[in-house]
This record gives sequence, structure tokens and C-alpha cells, in this order.
Amino acid sequence: MRTRTRPRALLAGLAAVLITATTGTARAAQDTRAPAAGHEETRQAIVAAVEAGVPGVTAEARDADGVWRTAVGVGDLRTGAARGTHDRFRVGSITNTFVATVLLQMAAEKKLSLDDTVERHLPGVVTGNGNDGRTVTVRRLLNHTSGLFDYLAEPAYYRKYVLGEGFLKHRYEPLTAGQRLQVALAHPPQFTPGARHAFSHTNDLLAALIVEKVAGTSYENEVRRRIIEPLGLKATSHPGASTGLPRPSGRGYSKLFFDTLPDRIDDVTEFHGSQVWGDGDVISSAADLNRFFRALMRGKVLAPRQLAELKTTVVNPDLPISSYGLGIERLEMSCGETLWYHDGGTVGSLTFVATTEDGRHQLTFNYNGDWEVSQLLPTLNAEFCGTTSG
Repeated sequence: MRTRTRPRALLAGLAAVLITATTGTARAAQDTRAPAAGHEETRQAIVAAVEAGVPGVTAEARDADGVWRTAVGVGDLRTGAARGTHDRFRVGSITNTFVATVLLQMAAEKKLSLDDTVERHLPGVVTGNGNDGRTVTVRRLLNHTSGLFDYLAEPAYYRKYVLGEGFLKHRYEPLTAGQRLQVALAHPPQFTPGARHAFSHTNDLLAALIVEKVAGTSYENEVRRRIIEPLGLKATSHPGASTGLPRPSGRGYSKLFFDTLPDRIDDVTEFHGSQVWGDGDVISSAADLNRFFRALMRGKVLAPRQLAELKTTVVNPDLPISSYGLGIERLEMSCGETLWYHDGGTVGSLTFVATTEDGRHQLTFNYNGDWEVSQLLPTLNAEFCGTTSG
């Protein structure tokens, strides 16, 4: 798990609930929808997230019985407006799955190889301080075994663009990919490329740049042409230079870690889209994410060889029951179910999308707050195992 607001905090949060998952039973007063048959446990876990402090949750599940949707809690703390079942939201690092899919399609078309080096496509970009684009491949970017330093883990950058007054002051400031890469490459690699897995937003930024170099057009155009339009993902878009969200949508909220006000909650809905370009800028909905992951697992997006590459994983040392493929992760549930998933966070938004390997069953849910993770695993357990306990 990973989030733009707290590097590695989501990972730690999920790891904790994997060990000590709890069952939520309280109902949120804001939810007036009657639960659909077969998803009451899921709804209870979502309600429990709101009772634990999440302002609001929107969710959709798809299975053999059809489509189930619910929205619980508040979408706007100022007006009290409820969250909606068709809300759009920032998906954070789930952007990686879109980028990886584009690169795998390009590999099938012989436009690149997963074993091409970064240097081949972006000559002179990854260099200095022991960084060497000749030793980092496209595959190592996508499965996060490159060793490249995560620009978001740089303390000065984090304080300026993510924490407290820094975020509030700089939220509307445009950033280039080059500026963020400069932050990362000022640090030496974390380890020899290929030695192990460690998530780094720098990898995903470089992957998007390679899409552009190979395609000769923007990465946004390639995602739209190859995925959004063919699958009819009408709620999925890129923000470009815009700062807000398309409607319908709720507001996004964050605890920005003010030293003297640790529980202060700010409306962080608006910030410049370029600050998460390439590694977290996609905006989507629960329905669209389910449709994408369903098509992906059913072989509607990738050829068999590339789908097999997507699902070839490396060990995630931070989360033993999870392993990382190419822009997607594998999770072994305690009930024996295998899920393919990705999570994503930006300031004010946490999203989780999961699917069974046969593509018959999906669940996507989004929190419009970024500080509460205790109900992530109970929600998955409820939907795919029929219980909120681990």
C-alpha cells in the first residue's frame, strides 16, 4: 500500500490490519440506502470506516449477481452533502496500472521490449549520484525493482508539497516531471537494480515518460486511445493543468500534520494536476475502475503473453502475503481467494480496487479522507470471503 500523503503509511496500515483485522458493526446515520442482498457485510465494513473517521465512502461491486453500489457518509463537510455512488475521485497510484498496460501493449506491438533500458528510451535522463539508466529496465520500473530513490520520500520535497502550510502554500504550483526527477536523482540508488522490490513514485514517472517517447505523443493521449475509449470509461480522465475534480464528486480531506494541531482536517480537494502527473493523476470512478480491472483480467486489454507478464510478480518484503507484478499486485486472502489489486492515494483520497483472477468479481471503494486505514482489509474480507475478520 502506498499514498502520496504519507509514503509507506498505507503499507504499514494494511500490514497492521492483516494481522489484527477487526469487525465493524456500526451504521452511519448518513447512509439511507437499503443494502443489496449479498453485500451486507461489505456495507457494514464501509460503515465502520466512516464510524472510524473517514468522512465518506463510495463503493461498487460487480459479480455474477450484477452490480451493487453504495455510498456512506459525507461528501462535503461544510454543507453536509452525502457522498454519491457515481462520484469521481483521484485514484493515485492506480494510475500505474494504466501506464503499465499501455507499455505492455507497446511491447506486444514490438515498439519496445520490457528488457529495454531506460537509457535507450530516455538517454541521459537517469544519471549522477550512482544512478545509471543503463542498468534500469522498463520491467524494473514497472515491478519497482529499479532501486531508484522515491522523490516523494525526500524530506524537503515532502514538507513543501505535502505537509501542513507547505501544501496549502504550494498546492496550485505547477511542477514538471523534470523537477520531480531532479529531486529523486539527487540521491543515490537504494539498492542495486533488480536486487529486490521497493515502491518508488520515481519509477512510475519514468514509465510515463517512456510512453511519451515511444508514442511521440502525450501519455494522456495513449491512455485515452488505448484504454479509456475502447472500454467506454466515461468517468475517467486526466486533470492536465486543472486543480479541481469533474462532477459529480465529493470534497477531499486531509490531516496535514500541523505540529500543534495534529487532528486538524483541511479541505484539500484542489491542487495542480501536474504535481501528480504520470504517477498519480488519473481521475476515475468506482464503476470505471471495476470495468477496467474486469477487462484486464479477462484478456480484453492485453494479449495472453503480455497478461502473463503483467501477472509475473516479485516478492514484496513489506507485505509477505502480497507480491508485485507489472503495475498490479497479487494478494492471498486468508480464505484462500487470490486477488489482483492496486491501491492509490493522493492528498485527500484513498482508493482500493480488487478483482478475482478470473475477472468475475470486482470491488472498488474510495475514501475522501486520507488518514484512516483500519477497515481496508475488513472490507476486502467482507466482499471476497464473506467475513470482516482476517
